[in-house]
Amino acid sequence: MSSTLEPRLAAYIAGRMPEASEVAVDSLGRISGGASRETYRFRLTWRDAAGTPRERKLILRRDPPASLIDTERRIEFEAYRAFHGSAVPVPEMLWLEEADAALDHPFFVAEEIAGHQASPGLLWAEPYAGCHQHLAERKWTILGEIAKADPLALGLDKVMEPVTADACWKRELVYWEGVLDEDEAEPLPIIRAAIRWLRANPPPPAQKVGVVHGDYRTGNFLFDTKGEIHGVLDWEMAHLGDPLEDLGWSFNPVWSFGRVLAGGLIPQDEAVAIWERSSGLKADPAALQWWTLFNCVKGQAIWVSSARAWIDGGNREPIMAYPPWALQNAQDRAALKVMGRL
Repeated sequence: MSSTLEPRLAAYIAGRMPEASEVAVDSLGRISGGASRETYRFRLTWRDAAGTPRERKLILRRDPPASLIDTERRIEFEAYRAFHGSAVPVPEMLWLEEADAALDHPFFVAEEIAGHQASPGLLWAEPYAGCHQHLAERKWTILGEIAKADPLALGLDKVMEPVTADACWKRELVYWEGVLDEDEAEPLPIIRAAIRWLRANPPPPAQKVGVVHGDYRTGNFLFDTKGEIHGVLDWEMAHLGDPLEDLGWSFNPVWSFGRVLAGGLIPQDEAVAIWERSSGLKADPAALQWWTLFNCVKGQAIWVSSARAWIDGGNREPIMAYPPWALQNAQDRAALKVMGRL
């Protein structure tokens, strides 16, 4: 696969860099994971207008034949671009291609932030075991910065669907319930009970309509041994909404990785305090519980959607089968825990 993609990718980039010569792509390799995009790292080499040799490590994110979730690549691209250079660390976006001709599916190219880790499994052993407090401080401080951001000033209102403060909860619940209706392969009584509770106990209107990352959790950022975060990744579900949605997703019990700590890192009340200081917003306990339970519904919808893509044969990559196998039962138990029924 890489041998056929490399010259095609090089040809595309050459067309986007008319001042460059001898443009070449090598060392293209697939990065595991990435159920909503195929992700590759590669090395780009070229000569600039003065003839000086240059090289850069880059990332290719390409749409797969079928995805764990249906997302809009332009929104992801523009979210990254909006936050680049801000207090929210993200890689630089270079090129977005929405047509199929160049690489068979739409894609974008970005810088690679190299030399850091994303896997949560590394956190429980040295040399990362001692960084949890600082990592948690940075994690929820950055999430507060996202919540604090002005979508209009960032220009994201031009690519993200608008929503009013009192409609945030309903729009998200209707959407993810629809995913379950369309994709579930078997009854999900626990999640359906959660949906009934959510409808009967709606949260208050959002304090502000802000940028919601949509998948902000331990595992979706690049960290080092000191607990510093160098890049927030996976913005494919970014949208406008209630910032408490992001906070609730970060507290989904499946992201505690079997530990009784928020994100597997610190007690939840400490994480809430960090987020409140950073965002300038308040996390009303009842509203936060609503959004945390909602995110159990959303999580289950994602795992069910992944299973459907596998069952229907649209995408037989192992990453599509793993989430429903590993997480559907855990997500049911997480919902029960949030509802006080476990």
